[in-house]
Amino acid sequence: MSAAPPPSSFDPVRWFSHQPYLLLGLASLFWAGNIVLGRHVAGHVPPMTLSCIRWIGACLMLLPFAWPHLKRDWPVLRGRLPLMIALSATGFAVNNALSYWGLQFTEALNALLIQSSGPLFIALWALILFGVRLTWAQVAGIALSLLGVLTIILRGDFAALTAIHFNIGDLMMTGALIAFGLYSALMLRRPVTHQLSLICFTTACGALLLLPLSIWEYANGVTLKFDAITMVTLVYVVIFPSTLAYLFFNRGIAAIGPNRAAPFFHLVPVFGSVMAIVLLGEQPQLFHFAGYLMVFGGVVIASRKAPTT
Repeated sequence: MSAAPPPSSFDPVRWFSHQPYLLLGLASLFWAGNIVLGRHVAGHVPPMTLSCIRWIGACLMLLPFAWPHLKRDWPVLRGRLPLMIALSATGFAVNNALSYWGLQFTEALNALLIQSSGPLFIALWALILFGVRLTWAQVAGIALSLLGVLTIILRGDFAALTAIHFNIGDLMMTGALIAFGLYSALMLRRPVTHQLSLICFTTACGALLLLPLSIWEYANGVTLKFDAITMVTLVYVVIFPSTLAYLFFNRGIAAIGPNRAAPFFHLVPVFGSVMAIVLLGEQPQLFHFAGYLMVFGGVVIASRKAPTT
């Protein structure tokens, strides 16, 4: 009598890679930290150089793990080269250059307000390029989570919208979101490769696209100072909002699609406000909890899979 086969062991990495909502939530958390930190170091770390080093560092971190997959997937990537360059430009070069540059001029409040429009740009590009329409549940969820975002950012006083003034930095932040919305929609047509091949190629290509801007910055006397603030900034942006956040976001998009993933953008200002409470000693107020409930409720509603008929 043969022995029964041993029970299959639990693979935590495999389990984690099949949790799109957790992955998208963590990506939003890391991007919230990126906005807070990017605003804090504005004027200290050159924005183009920061963007370029960000993707060089992410590529070098990923390359040892991605190399076997890159060699196997290279014919597929080369065959879809125009799309790969478009993904690199929109998701890595243009998006990051404009956002870091914009943070030199705008306020954190404005940046978070503009960030909350991210799902609308993703939905618009998906509709224009591929005819993908939002479901009524997605519309309702995005609207509810957007209301929650505004409640948190405006501290429950919607009349404060009239006191907000926009500047050139806000236009740059909007341009960054338009570019990232296009990247998110184009991910629907990504080549079928290992995810490490895809992100390693796009980070390398994004860094190459940013390199001329970094050289231009250096030529104009805007140089990187290797002090404690710079080093902490570089370590954070390379590991969390670059390497991990994009891996998680790409996997989430692949699992549930751009329109269902888009509402997770509204978690960015939620996490930003939590950071202010935890790190800066801000006192939690009733409007925080009301906003959190609306955002989380909206994300749940919009990200649910449509029932099959």
